[in-house]
Amino acid sequence: MKLGIAQLNLTVGDIAGNAAKLLAAANEAHAAGAALLLTPEMSICGYPAEDLVLRSDFTAACAAAVEKLAAGAPPELALIVGYPERSDDGLFNAAALLRGGRVETVYRKHHLPNYSVFDEQRVFDRGDASCVFACGGLNFGLNICGDIWEPGPATRALEAGADWLLVPNASPYHLNKARERLAVARSRLVEAGLPIIYANLVGGQDELVFDGASFALNTDGEVVAQCPAWQEGLFYLELAGDTCSGSQHALPGEEAAVYDALVLAVRDYFGKNGFKGVHLGLSGGIDSALTLAIAADAIGPDKVHAVMMPSDYTASISVEDSRDMVKRLGVRYSEIAIKPIFDSFVAQLAGEFAGLAADTTEENLQARTRGTLLMALSNKFGTLVLTTGNKSEMAAGYATLYGDMAGGFAVLKDVAKTRVYRLANYRNSLSAVDGFQVIPQRIIDRPPSAELRPDQTDQDSLPPYDVLDAILEAYVERDLSARDIVAQGFDAAIVRRVIRMVDLAEYKRRQAPPGPRITPRNFGKDRRYPITSKYRPEGDLP
Repeated sequence: MKLGIAQLNLTVGDIAGNAAKLLAAANEAHAAGAALLLTPEMSICGYPAEDLVLRSDFTAACAAAVEKLAAGAPPELALIVGYPERSDDGLFNAAALLRGGRVETVYRKHHLPNYSVFDEQRVFDRGDASCVFACGGLNFGLNICGDIWEPGPATRALEAGADWLLVPNASPYHLNKARERLAVARSRLVEAGLPIIYANLVGGQDELVFDGASFALNTDGEVVAQCPAWQEGLFYLELAGDTCSGSQHALPGEEAAVYDALVLAVRDYFGKNGFKGVHLGLSGGIDSALTLAIAADAIGPDKVHAVMMPSDYTASISVEDSRDMVKRLGVRYSEIAIKPIFDSFVAQLAGEFAGLAADTTEENLQARTRGTLLMALSNKFGTLVLTTGNKSEMAAGYATLYGDMAGGFAVLKDVAKTRVYRLANYRNSLSAVDGFQVIPQRIIDRPPSAELRPDQTDQDSLPPYDVLDAILEAYVERDLSARDIVAQGFDAAIVRRVIRMVDLAEYKRRQAPPGPRITPRNFGKDRRYPITSKYRPEGDLP
């Protein structure tokens, strides 16, 4: 028999649009000779719908869409769609089998993840019954996403007579996630002995980005079909007994995957929220240069407007490199000097600041002037302001609230500075065949600087980025103690200082715009720390 995987980019809350996309996929799969089509988790309403599922009007609209889809889909096709099912006994993350013009049966998710970016136990009730159905001479059992991350549901499907395990998913991307999913699927194969067909969502949803990369495993744990990452489409498998064959698409390497994740996240946040264009501040530094390249790749250079806002401290090469890069990309470019505005601020505050030396206050005023200008452009033209700060800066608080943090989407929010350099080199490698580099090499080679005072560099305020990022990875992403970090060979004074900077900057991060998650622990849904706290993790250092 032929089975289709619909690896689709769906939108939370667009019930009618998602249903139309599912119907089109069902018709296409039927025309291609498929007997069964598997779609992602929560495909009717998008994932994660969060507290929308608590609204009775929302779940009623989803249920009506499922019924309408069942009536409109080819009756011979077995179609699996996901939706929030509200019934007398609870609210469930469910998958329905549509066939013959009706909802034939429904499976309710057993294991509700309640960690990392997931809080399904907050909104859903647990299911406990298996669901097995016949199609094309084979018996198929259903598990939903988190069900295969725990033992039990796969075995119950086997005991109910399943020959194959179908797993609709909305599994968000982070570094090395494909490898992790494969290991989990193989552990369920060891548990239950059932070959597995895993269908995943693709697309961006706020700070989450879904990579697709659906696959099939045979009983030996071999990947017998691999769908591409970051690509929407229908992909077909041929099943015979417990064997399966399908196309094999190579998955991207680490930097390629991260870059693709950022591009897709920007494209979908921009498109799904209906913005007309993008504005961003171009400084001549590597962070804004990489953000500009991602934006142009995501939505096209004709929709991107870069703004250089020089001050008295802006180096001439920053302006030169910015002009050079926008020509290479073909984006719109403006220069707006901030000196007159900044001088006006200083003059108006002179009485209040009398007798006080200039300090970071005046530096922050420059950043806030730039933020105000970008937001004015956003208001006037209906554009999205992309902020350009990276994870290292956000972690250490090396960012200005209402200044360079002002905007709608923080593209590099979960990208450490050391990875920013790797991504810049990766993006340049894509066009190096023609000897043409999108990001001028001088931008990559220059020491990073905020250019808010004379001869300033980032390393005046921060440890070297290779040291800083290693400590941040240990403290933020792995929750290691200060002692454990020092035991890895880091200087105790530097560790104490970095941890203190991270903790003091929590209030800033709470006010930062969302940005795509690409590590296992981002600032946002993943890491939830109190702003007001007397606990001092660095206090156990000698």
